[in-house]
Amino acid sequence: MNTQSKRPTTAGFAATILLLAMLLSACSGGGNPPAASAAEGLDGADPYQQTCANCHGPDGKGLPNLGKDLTTSEFVHSQSDQAVLAFVKQGRLPNVPGNTTGVPMPPKGGNPALTDEQNLEIIAFIRTR
Repeated sequence: MNTQSKRPTTAGFAATILLLAMLLSACSGGGNPPAASAAEGLDGADPYQQTCANCHGPDGKGLPNLGKDLTTSEFVHSQSDQAVLAFVKQGRLPNVPGNTTGVPMPPKGGNPALTDEQNLEIIAFIRTR
């Protein structure tokens, strides 16, 4: 009769934990994104989700009675990055001409900490939608 324990060794257990940690890191986006991501505007995904998605939706398609669909917005796609940046920095009151929703667009989406660089990253991200 074999009396050896079927419990894993300490080394085997440590190797299993290390393998799981590596797999989880790869799945969670740990590490640096490829260089192409910046060119595709993906750096703006996090600030977009944290600031703009509340009204414009996580996919940029807008939310009822809140933000417009940015993926089909003629304004967004016909203006230069600098023109869209100027609009985002200023915002829009609900009663001004051009506001078709009647909902205010706060300056910088209500996040005054956003820098011009971050807003330009968001604009690049929106243009990829």
